[in-house]
Amino acid sequence: MIIERSEHPSFLSNSYLVADRPGGAALIIDTGADPAPLLAAIEKHDLSVDWVLLSHHHHDHVEHNDFWSERFCAPLCGHRNEVVLFGYLDRLLEHEEVIEAGSLKIKTLFIPGHTIGQLAFLVEEPGDGPAHLFTGDTLFRRSIGGTRGPGHATHDNIQRSIMERLMGLPHDTIVHPGHTLPTTLGEEWEHNPFVRFWRGLDEPLNAPCSAFGEEATLLVSAEDYDGGTKCIVRWRATGDLDVVPGSRVTTQ
Repeated sequence: MIIERSEHPSFLSNSYLVADRPGGAALIIDTGADPAPLLAAIEKHDLSVDWVLLSHHHHDHVEHNDFWSERFCAPLCGHRNEVVLFGYLDRLLEHEEVIEAGSLKIKTLFIPGHTIGQLAFLVEEPGDGPAHLFTGDTLFRRSIGGTRGPGHATHDNIQRSIMERLMGLPHDTIVHPGHTLPTTLGEEWEHNPFVRFWRGLDEPLNAPCSAFGEEATLLVSAEDYDGGTKCIVRWRATGDLDVVPGSRVTTQ
């Protein structure tokens, strides 16, 4: 299997090329990064591009949709919950739907939280090698996605998506996140501060704060993929939890 990555220099968002073999069939996962490195890999390995799979609708993941769709006549595929937010999709995907590209079988996993139609894509390595999981903006190396962006769902959604749907997979699974560097499910199970909080391993901070101008309690604060911070807060007015950027949190 061939996996190549392109990273946007500002957004740090990833686009991926996944192919079954040299001379075979490929697909693109998310289109926010520069197409040039992936085009070079397509030419080097003499690949066709059969699909464009989209984890969610945010601009930094769909910027080059038209380029890939028009260059290779590849259908744009995303979850049906976000078809209006995408503006257009060729194919609407469901949980555990299987997409085939050559000998590859790609299983879609519905993991709402960061957005209402967030998808992950699971690709099994032929033989006994670990699977590859493309997690969009749900699970990063040592961080998770926020739940206050456009088309967002809830903290409870993203917690269930990560702890039940993703962490239920074998922990040697290689994670290819929507931003920056790869990791494994096992590494995140042990070292991700948000996962550790949900597992009850680390105590909440319980620090008074404000977030987006509203009174809240800060439960978790950890480094995010971009060098900033990501936080879990509990809103004092409702008791609900949210995952928010640390730049919007002020401790009291």
